[in-house]
Amino acid sequence: MAGMVVHGAQWGDEGKGKIVDLLTERADLIVRFHGGNNAGHTLVVDGEKTVLHLIPSGILHAGKRCVIGAGVVLDPGVFLAEADKLTAKGVDMSPARLAVSYRTHVIMPYHNLLDSAREAAKAGSKIGTTGRGIGPCYEDKASRIGIRAGDFLDEALLERKVAAALPEKNALLAGLYGLEPLELSKVMEAVLPLARRVAPHVQDVPAMIQECLAQGKGVLFEGAQGTHLDIDHGTYPFVTSSSCLAGNAAAGSGASVRDLGEVISVVKAYTTRVGSGPFPTELSCADGEHLQSVGAEFGATTGRKRRCGWQDMPVLREAVRLNGTTSLAVTKLDVLGGLKELKICVAYRFQGGELLYPPQQEGALAHVEPVYETLPGWSEDVSACRSMAELPQAARNYLRRMEELSGAPVGIVSVGPGREQTIFPG
Repeated sequence: MAGMVVHGAQWGDEGKGKIVDLLTERADLIVRFHGGNNAGHTLVVDGEKTVLHLIPSGILHAGKRCVIGAGVVLDPGVFLAEADKLTAKGVDMSPARLAVSYRTHVIMPYHNLLDSAREAAKAGSKIGTTGRGIGPCYEDKASRIGIRAGDFLDEALLERKVAAALPEKNALLAGLYGLEPLELSKVMEAVLPLARRVAPHVQDVPAMIQECLAQGKGVLFEGAQGTHLDIDHGTYPFVTSSSCLAGNAAAGSGASVRDLGEVISVVKAYTTRVGSGPFPTELSCADGEHLQSVGAEFGATTGRKRRCGWQDMPVLREAVRLNGTTSLAVTKLDVLGGLKELKICVAYRFQGGELLYPPQQEGALAHVEPVYETLPGWSEDVSACRSMAELPQAARNYLRRMEELSGAPVGIVSVGPGREQTIFPG
């Protein structure tokens, strides 16, 4: 049985958490394969909201196992705080239900300090990082000086590796950013209590995935952020530090590419972006205010106000071709209700021509002109609809046009944050 990948098709915040939560019914193992606690997945179950940053969204389903793969960077403090909150709600957070790969890299105190110091020093050229140490941790991974979760099982080894990393970190913190250097003893004092609590969760994640697939059980690979924040294929340099594409579900978890089957690309019925970077369809008018206020567009991780705009088909087409999308999960269709007209960007004008996909040159997306198609809106509240037939004709036409322009069928439609506020067109 092949695995199922759920990932974001835009700039993140598409509503992946709810989709993963829904599809967990079809899986026995849920795998987070990249990113860190710079991502936030919001779940609403029986009216109660839960925001997760590291722990896979499937954790709210009793009997399901959740794992964090090698492609993730793990902040142990955030991980344990989330686990404690869920435990307080009666959720089983034992190592039998929640595992961390031996090879998952760990965010250390100096990573957070470096991230914040760098962003503060950039003044008017900020990337929009969350300051949570994600980038510096991935840098250490690439430099082969990183701390991994498996190191938590050998405290002497952990201390030696931290001691080897500190001279360079202190040179940057003190020499470049004017901060106090870190002492090895203080770092270990902060890290060891966390390491001891995380250690029981450290397990052989690739073996767990293979065993599950060999038994014919379902594996769901949970992505974070979105396609256009991908370190290679996103709007560089306004990107995250990991690969957000569906194909990275294999490398980031320890599965084989042959284990990846269905690819569900989650896309909002409109477009949002948090932080800096080009955004061709961004709105600064009443329609944009409608999307922001009705959609409650604030980042689940940072609380930052999201920038809002019309649906962008070149962005979505690029996501479909990069990820091999088998179906779309369209979220927040209900937010469009009340708008008389809806616009879809169908192409870009750029350098005297027309493009169906984003230009590949760095920074070029900031210089495209959207080509819009206008569709009629609807006034009805669709949040109670549970079938395509119950949707207003204009809403059905809008979804059909998304299918035609993107080249991918719509397999899920979300009309509200609750689990039950979902339509399965098929």
